[in-house]
Amino acid sequence: MLKRNPRVRAVAVVTAAVVGLAGCDAVGGDSPGPTGTPARQAKPSASPSSLWDASPASVAAVGDSITRGFDACGILTDCPEVSWATGASSEVNSLAVRLLGKARAATHSWNYAATGARMADLPGQMARAAARRPGLVTVMAGANDACRASPEAMTPVADFRADFERAMSTLRRTAPSAQVYVASVPNLKRLWSQGRTNPLGKQVWKLGVCPSMLGDADALDSAATLRRATVQRRVEDYNRVLSQVCAKDRRCRFDDGAVYEYRFGTDQLSHWDWFHPSKNGQARLAEIAYRHVTAKAD
Repeated sequence: MLKRNPRVRAVAVVTAAVVGLAGCDAVGGDSPGPTGTPARQAKPSASPSSLWDASPASVAAVGDSITRGFDACGILTDCPEVSWATGASSEVNSLAVRLLGKARAATHSWNYAATGARMADLPGQMARAAARRPGLVTVMAGANDACRASPEAMTPVADFRADFERAMSTLRRTAPSAQVYVASVPNLKRLWSQGRTNPLGKQVWKLGVCPSMLGDADALDSAATLRRATVQRRVEDYNRVLSQVCAKDRRCRFDDGAVYEYRFGTDQLSHWDWFHPSKNGQARLAEIAYRHVTAKAD
């Protein structure tokens, strides 16, 4: 747990600087790596063993603030060195480090994710990743499509699908043999249930963190319950899209809802905003990814 004084300072800094920790416009995104639910209804794409290499030669990451390590090291700042996908931190032991080794990961992994990115930003990120001709591309996107000012502002499912299909097509035009690991969108309602137990977290949320789910965190009336349920259903719809689109590509693996179903506790949440993964949470995401990337094909 953080000491009291840094927490007080954190609230002051956030109050002065916050423009929305989730559901904002994308910023950043070009760093080398080292410097039973609806989500599970569709099975991961069955990639024949001849097409899936559990030891890719390089890794590129696309997505949003989670892959940038946002708020894992300090307030309102990216920390790509602790990214679950490409970070060099020994506390996280990222997917790239696990697959390539630390020395090779330093020169053969790249992080093109951007804080605040939505699925509409993925085709552009994927174009940059494809230019590297990576052995594996990791995808984690969708939380910001649900984390909007209101449920009505969430990305329509049809648009989400079209943007993801466009991102995959963009990759295939330049890097037809690249493998893709797709992580499910986290369970935002569970993040609400965990973070709302912390007074500081609720104060930070009031400043614009995923308002569609986290707004009025203590409200349990019918309107608030319906709002959260609406957001949760949209997240489940997004995960269904990720699974279905991935299943059409013989070199793509969906995580079968593993990230969505992971029971993030307070130790796995940033103690700056009680929403993004902490270093511990990033390590758990790396474990999940490594398990799915190296699993034998059915």
